[in-house]
Amino acid sequence: MDKFETITGVAAPMPLVNIDTDMIIPKVFLKSIQRSGFGVNLFDEMRYNRDGTEIADFVLNKPQYRETEILVAGDNFGCGSSREHAPWAIKDFGIKCVISTSFADIFFNNCFKNGILPIVLPQEQIDLLMKDAEKGQNARMTVDLEAQTVTTSDGESIAFEVDAFKKHCLLNGLDDIGLSLEKVSSIDAFEEKASQARPWV
Repeated sequence: MDKFETITGVAAPMPLVNIDTDMIIPKVFLKSIQRSGFGVNLFDEMRYNRDGTEIADFVLNKPQYRETEILVAGDNFGCGSSREHAPWAIKDFGIKCVISTSFADIFFNNCFKNGILPIVLPQEQIDLLMKDAEKGQNARMTVDLEAQTVTTSDGESIAFEVDAFKKHCLLNGLDDIGLSLEKVSSIDAFEEKASQARPWV
């Protein structure tokens, strides 16, 4: 997993509430357990017409938001099924941070395990960030995980809370496998000791 670094760029506004995981990545695309290749189908039913052409007024199809790394979303983002393909699709598209008033618990935790920072803020601060994001390509927002701040294009800084362990994992690019590999010397020592004590196993 890549280390999470400070992000500065145009944020995409998506004020819809209750965006569920089937809206994020429809079940028809859940045909692989590889983490890559899902970005093209992110928000598929909102993003494309039935003939495969883009819906021009969908936010991520607008030129200023095509390469966004920050998404400012409505309440209860990531609700619905627990499919891990949802954060896979978000990350594969290039989004590294989602900001909302609330997230579904499973989706929230899956984000951290896949290198995405989900930030929870009060509604009034979300409203401020949403308006800033609506300015488009002339407004650049900064998310600083180390400092735990989101800074608007006008320079207003908003502090956010994040679990210390999850923060450590993101900053150091550690998923569950990475965490295990940090203990590889201890694991090897245990296995060696166990092998000597029970050679028949």
